[in-house]
Amino acid sequence: MAEGLTSVDDHLARILAAVEPLPDFPQPLMDTLGLAAAEDVVAPIGLPSFDNSAMDGYAVRHEDVVTATEETPVHLPVVGEIGAGQAQLLAMSPGTAVKIMTGAPVPAGADSVVPYEWTDRGVAQVRIEQAPTRGQHVRPAGEDVAAGDVVLSHGTVLGPRHLGLLASVGRATVRSRPRPRVVVISTGSELREPGTELGHDSIYDGNSFLLAAAARAAGAIAYRVGIVPDEPRAFLEALYDQLVRADLVVTSGGVSQGDFDVVKEALSPLGTVWFGGVAMQPGKPQGFGHVGEDRTPIFTLPGNPVSSYISFQQFVLPAIRKLMGRTPYARPATGARLTHDLRSPLGKRQFVRAEYAVDRSGPSVTPVGGHGSHLIGDLASSNALVVVPDSVTALAAGDQVQVLRLDEEF
Repeated sequence: MAEGLTSVDDHLARILAAVEPLPDFPQPLMDTLGLAAAEDVVAPIGLPSFDNSAMDGYAVRHEDVVTATEETPVHLPVVGEIGAGQAQLLAMSPGTAVKIMTGAPVPAGADSVVPYEWTDRGVAQVRIEQAPTRGQHVRPAGEDVAAGDVVLSHGTVLGPRHLGLLASVGRATVRSRPRPRVVVISTGSELREPGTELGHDSIYDGNSFLLAAAARAAGAIAYRVGIVPDEPRAFLEALYDQLVRADLVVTSGGVSQGDFDVVKEALSPLGTVWFGGVAMQPGKPQGFGHVGEDRTPIFTLPGNPVSSYISFQQFVLPAIRKLMGRTPYARPATGARLTHDLRSPLGKRQFVRAEYAVDRSGPSVTPVGGHGSHLIGDLASSNALVVVPDSVTALAAGDQVQVLRLDEEF
């Protein structure tokens, strides 16, 4: 590792040690999609909660129809009809049949259902030409889920199928941690809002959109703040105005060694934010700490878009996931075959924009574009990052490398 720099792993460890998961509370089911359950859920009822019919047909006693064939059909009087959610007939006598719809409760005294297709669909009397096996076409109570079963474990990330199950056992809420509120601030007097006119020395603010979108993709609620000029007082006013709605703050720009690095100039006197170099490329200048009475975590990321995005992936994303109670915190790496040679500086972990693909020979990864930290076009064309360890200076085509797949859920 380069002298005087903090390792990527040490910086991430410092961040995770300083961030605690948000308190959990019961939330309505539809609000928890994509969140992690903060409780084990035990089914209060069975599924199904009663014996019900799997077919439209007739509820019967097996003994009454066991001899039925096309040549020797069985005739039974139909003594009632049961529709789903309209059950009034709760029991039936031997030697009778009850018309029954799919999902309707099977009356006491019946143990099987004869589908319509095996009958003449009689109303007062039914002709049965084929016998079911005992219990056929009956869904027994508790067949799917028994009362008392653990249907959801703590830490499960809630998807549509989980929410459907919770609703089916009668749960209207589930304990989970809320989506973190992430405030994104871009600094720079040269920045302009997209859609406005550019001057000869100005650029459009892409970083705040990039970072706010990345936060939203991670499951957070993102608040993109308007552009803040390179003035410490203006930056602090904007920051403290936003803390009321922030669980985490992300800034981009103003953290290097220049004369107009407003973020570093404004926050350094507080003594609660660390600024320094991290042994990575791109993304060397970093800052992290806490601000405000509630000690809100703040990430001060470099201003070049590629540096900012890769820093988000390495440091901010794990913090967001810890706030949400989602594990693993950091994006896991996977192996792939490198298609082209790579060079990397000694002492810095390099993150190379790349395209990951899988063909008949297995997963491969191809570097995209150059190394410039301003090349957002190359970043947009990438779906992965090749991770080159700080002790490695060269990789050859065909080498196995570690890859972070940027668009993969984990």
